[in-house]
Amino acid sequence: MIKVTLVRPDGCAHCKAVKATLEEMKVDYPEITVEEIDMVTPQGQELVQKHHILSSPGILVNDEFFLFGGATKEQFRKKFEELKQG
Repeated sequence: MIKVTLVRPDGCAHCKAVKATLEEMKVDYPEITVEEIDMVTPQGQELVQKHHILSSPGILVNDEFFLFGGATKEQFRKKFEELKQG
């Protein structure tokens, strides 16, 4: 399983685009699960501070910081392939 966590505020257009990209990628990577955490919640604030997230969305893959501000399909594909190879 590959867990992708999006730390984001309500109404974030970049966040919706990233989520849509991940949903499209489930065809090739059915093991993806997507979790969204509102960055104004205590849990969200903890993640923002822990990972120094400076723009939305903050993206974690398997609870490890990946990127913030968005990601392309190519960036996700590279990361997912690295994870599959161990």
